[in-house]
Amino acid sequence: MNNLNSVFVVDEDLSARRGIARLLRTAGYDVRDFSSANEFLEALGHETPGCAVLAAELLEVVVHEMQMELGVSGSDLPIIIVTAHDDRQSRRQALRLNAIGYFRKPIDGTALLDAIAWAMQKSLRENNHEKT
Repeated sequence: MNNLNSVFVVDEDLSARRGIARLLRTAGYDVRDFSSANEFLEALGHETPGCAVLAAELLEVVVHEMQMELGVSGSDLPIIIVTAHDDRQSRRQALRLNAIGYFRKPIDGTALLDAIAWAMQKSLRENNHEKT
């Protein structure tokens, strides 16, 4: 699969992570999953195309570090937040990360797939526009 179809799933909840990964693989995406934000950040490359689906619960401690890492790496990786606890802090963190989607668990699979497809198309358009 090409890298444009890469989706990074970051959730410490094994069941949720497996479920999202299975849905995305069935839809044809190349999925890499991580149980922690630190694992994800270590694997994130400078020119990593694709999209990230991040559990809001992991962001409480590392949201600033993620902003710094994503900014320093020059990555404009689209981020979608998923959460089991929809609260004001999670929504604020999603806004600070410029998340393009925010979903409460259990996630509507069709809506998540639509958001990822939209994010991939948006990235492709932006990348093509930068090259011209």
